[in-house]
Amino acid sequence: MSKPGAGIVAILPGGGGVEPSSPVQKVWKPELYKIQLDAPAPHPVRCQRTLDTTLEEQQQAMRLYGSEYHGIMGHLEAEQLLSQANDGSYLVRRSPKTDGCYHTLSVRFNKRTKHYKVFYKPGHGHYLREQDKHYETVHEMVADGLINFHMQLHASPIIQQINQQTKNCYQQSPYMTLNRRKLRALSNELGGKATAVGDDCDGSVTLKVSQQQEAPPQQKEVPQQQHQQQQLPVQATDPMPLVYEKPHNFKVHTFKGLNWCEFCANFLWGFTAQGVKCEACGFMAHNKCSELVPPKCVPDLKYIRGVFGTDLATMVQLHQCHIPFVVRRCVEEVEARGMLQEGIYRVSGFADEIDALKLALDRDGDKTDMSEATYGNVNVIAGTLKLYLRLLPVPLITFQAYPSFMAAGRNAKQTEQLQLMAEAALRLPPAHYSCLQYMLEHLKRVASHYAVNKMNEHNLATVFAPTLIATPQHMTNLTEEIFMLSSLITHCETIFASSSSSMNSNSSS
Repeated sequence: MSKPGAGIVAILPGGGGVEPSSPVQKVWKPELYKIQLDAPAPHPVRCQRTLDTTLEEQQQAMRLYGSEYHGIMGHLEAEQLLSQANDGSYLVRRSPKTDGCYHTLSVRFNKRTKHYKVFYKPGHGHYLREQDKHYETVHEMVADGLINFHMQLHASPIIQQINQQTKNCYQQSPYMTLNRRKLRALSNELGGKATAVGDDCDGSVTLKVSQQQEAPPQQKEVPQQQHQQQQLPVQATDPMPLVYEKPHNFKVHTFKGLNWCEFCANFLWGFTAQGVKCEACGFMAHNKCSELVPPKCVPDLKYIRGVFGTDLATMVQLHQCHIPFVVRRCVEEVEARGMLQEGIYRVSGFADEIDALKLALDRDGDKTDMSEATYGNVNVIAGTLKLYLRLLPVPLITFQAYPSFMAAGRNAKQTEQLQLMAEAALRLPPAHYSCLQYMLEHLKRVASHYAVNKMNEHNLATVFAPTLIATPQHMTNLTEEIFMLSSLITHCETIFASSSSSMNSNSSS
């Protein structure tokens, strides 16, 4: 990797823009990058002797490792061969004591020779342990390893400082600095739809979304004095004074080119799997830093592949709504022309038409034509709605809330059962709470036409139980789940009125 020019501190990950007033020169920290540049480069030690292995083994090893394969060789002989070599020199050999299931990598670093067992799996590449990084070639493995050795030796104080950071630096992070305009614009949009209700533990303002019913509070302890409703003053320096809670969806990522952690501003060192990246907003970070990033993901449309299979919280925040447009549009169509359709939600629509509508919704979003002229069979609309709910990564009744709902459903006393269900609903995230209420009230209206459509609360619960609740594939007896969901549909007004009342009392206390 070549040394950078004088303007390295102005290089931005992903080509992001910067406000003229942003102190870019104070954002990026190039020290780790400079240290990486001094890491030794890998130098294969070519074999100069006749190999004492079988022809088949020799050919296979040469295909995997090339001329740096030295055949059968003990560690003392390898150390002697590498003793006068420069740091970064390496060779591959087969230990006399091995049965041939792995080879040994000997590499020189800091005037010492290190030995590692190297495995290879077709389609996965070379690796040291199954859970470790995988590499296409041993040369790439050595290059990445030398950088990590060098960082551990020369950058340990910086790395230790990174690992000891707290989330208090989030407001001063590169992400907040470089996205200041976008976050302010988003915050202004939210300002017309929400009011601040109190400080979070980290000093930020929690957003309370205005809707037909209030969203449930976050499931965490907050000091009593912080529950008092008030319009808090917003600091002008905060790029996003109004925030909403959404966890990042971090995945291990191999970054191309020069990239920095958007939390601590330090370089993402190494050649492969240098850190993680959020699939919803593109936030890049070291693995350790990602554990400190607060759950304030701001989804970016360019990272969202489609609406089907995208989690509910991402959808409602991305489109600035309380109910995903797919759910809203499908419900509106069903209520307009399917309430008297016999077997609505039970009778399946044509699979190819459902697939076509799914593709249209992914492509055209809320502008999708779902009229009767385009989709005359209302069962296609109903089937698409069920498909959307079924493909949610986190089901509408979440994994955390599911046990509470089931425990409530087993209570034989109806008054206590409804109260427990109201408490269970408060365990749902705001997006799931709103959408579940919307769906249950819709299904209640469908059931009110049972005399014509033959779909009462129990029938609808039988259809929707596998869709709204995460159940194992091998689980075939959903009797309890159906009973619980049927009770939710029947008493949805009472249950959500009770949960709303609980929220109001908690906020005013």
